[in-house]
Amino acid sequence: MTMDKLKMHSPDMSQENIAKLRDLFPGCMTEARDDVTGRRRLAVDFDQLRQELSDHIVEGPQERYRLEWPGKREALLLANSPIAKTFRPVRKGSLDFDGTHNILINGDNLDALKLLQETMLGKIKMIYIDPPYNTGSDFIYNDDFSDSVDGYLIKSNQRDEDGSKLTANTEANGRFHSDWLTMIYARLKLARNLLADDGVIFASISDEESANLKRLLDEVFGEENFIDTIAVEMSTTSGPKTVNAQQGTIVKNVEFVHVFRKGSAFDKIRHVPLLDGITSFDTHYSAWMDEDGALEALSEKLLGDSEVGSDIERYGLLNRGKFSINNIDKLLAVSDSARLFIDSNLDRIARIDRPPVSAAGNRTEVGRWKLFNVDHRSYYLTTLANGTLQALMPLSLNYRMSDDYKPRFGRTVIRGDLWKGFHQDMGNVAKEGGVAFANGKKPVRLIKQLMKWANNTNGGIVLDFFAGSGTTAHAVLEANAEDGLNRKFILVQLDERPDKKSDAAKEGYETIADLSAERIRRAGKAILEGDCHRDWDRDVGFRLLKVDTSNMQDVYYRADQVVQSDLLAAVDNIKSDRSAEDLLFQVLVDWGVDITLPVQRETVEGKTVFFVDGNALVACFDTGVTEKLVRELASREPLRVVFRDNGFISDPVKINVEQVFRQVSPGTDVKSI
Repeated sequence: MTMDKLKMHSPDMSQENIAKLRDLFPGCMTEARDDVTGRRRLAVDFDQLRQELSDHIVEGPQERYRLEWPGKREALLLANSPIAKTFRPVRKGSLDFDGTHNILINGDNLDALKLLQETMLGKIKMIYIDPPYNTGSDFIYNDDFSDSVDGYLIKSNQRDEDGSKLTANTEANGRFHSDWLTMIYARLKLARNLLADDGVIFASISDEESANLKRLLDEVFGEENFIDTIAVEMSTTSGPKTVNAQQGTIVKNVEFVHVFRKGSAFDKIRHVPLLDGITSFDTHYSAWMDEDGALEALSEKLLGDSEVGSDIERYGLLNRGKFSINNIDKLLAVSDSARLFIDSNLDRIARIDRPPVSAAGNRTEVGRWKLFNVDHRSYYLTTLANGTLQALMPLSLNYRMSDDYKPRFGRTVIRGDLWKGFHQDMGNVAKEGGVAFANGKKPVRLIKQLMKWANNTNGGIVLDFFAGSGTTAHAVLEANAEDGLNRKFILVQLDERPDKKSDAAKEGYETIADLSAERIRRAGKAILEGDCHRDWDRDVGFRLLKVDTSNMQDVYYRADQVVQSDLLAAVDNIKSDRSAEDLLFQVLVDWGVDITLPVQRETVEGKTVFFVDGNALVACFDTGVTEKLVRELASREPLRVVFRDNGFISDPVKINVEQVFRQVSPGTDVKSI
């Protein structure tokens, strides 16, 4: 009897999608010969599928509303085809590798998203991306998709010998928009799989590709899941822009954030309104609600207060012995007593507004107010001199801490889809995180407020697969320190070299990924030195992983192209330069175990054994494994256990492994590599 083998490659998404269709429409399945391998594979009879989904005879391809471009089919192949790659742990660049739940991935985000398909499927609460805006110089892409489909499939499953050429997507390129669409489409398709049912994605973009990105998101997530497009004020018409504006140019002041949910479960979460401060006092708040039910004028109460009344006289705000509510801004600008009076009486100061429909038929005495409760809500009602019933809205209802650049306690309005004031952040954004990175750095405050509004990330994971300088990680750590919600992050950044003339290069950063790692270190240290919420676990570490070729020997490693027993018949099917920890992370990816879980290393019976999150997975890749070790591990009743296929001291020990676990720990899933 032999143990089941792990496949050790990313899932074949096309075959998984076909399997789902087979369950729904078994009559639409057929077989086809793979052009690359010659093997027969399950395939879809699309003519029959179209007929199954139609209430009339289908005679040919149908026109429909959709976004098309050269390369769209290649993008689907990019998303669905498996890769023989893995995550390799890099302890040297990590911070608190064994204890942290945060992940920083160094490598192509397409590969990373494929490798995350099983281990993070449906676990991501929020995605924020700030992809290249395709301005003609900021978009560097892998041009594998320009090759034939067969060529790509071959390349994607072999060792990268020289690496694919990276090319700047300039406007001279005949496929300027198409190449960008192909790049982003494949990644969005994979990213959607990772979102939880109540998850949300935020995608920053500028004018160049905003319309195209919106249509892509419509197609991938569904138009019914579009929430809004936020316009973020990133600059004002000042400086050089003033000259352009005076000459008739419409200058750019905003960038956009497209917001899509995974599904309707997101709506069941209470989303937190964001508040913008208002400096002026709304003079509609002119009524004073006495405790005995009487109504007075706020202006008279202010004048009647000894300290405030004294300031009104001192600053010449009296007119014929009376104080006008229209002068309240002037008073608040000079009188500490007046400001304290307002702040201390928010429940007494009110404006008169329309009453709720449920209050119809109620009456009060003119000049008095009364409390009205309905549907677990409280209203204050009054009747005007003309007999009209009205509601009183206390100032306390919109007096809150604002979400502005400099938050303050005061009168606020709920923010809509125009987010003003972020131009103030841009003046300081280059210094955020203590690293030099000028290319499109987003303010930490922007991402923190997106998280706050979404309100679905308590203990959840935030993913950013265009990490850049690491702003998203910085935002997660700051937000956790403020509210104690213990979010985790997964960041992916290409091993891209900074421009030689950039400050990043001058400061010695070899890659943008290196800069991102350093920013997380510095941001975490600075945050811990400040005030932190008592419920925060203070996890400012990150586990650095690198996308690399498979740990298995160089063979054509696709499940439909090679017989596993042939592969494992070799003396050693694992590359000589790979460590036990390398193998562990490939097993985590392949088995779909959360890669953010803590890892503990122990010596058991003289062998190195890894324990992932206690007993979620136990792994031993040493050779010379004895039955005594097997029984010891079985006694710990792990959910999963994995050994090296040729790691046992003898064939009888190997043969008896499953029997031992069936006797001692029958719930354990036993496999080998």
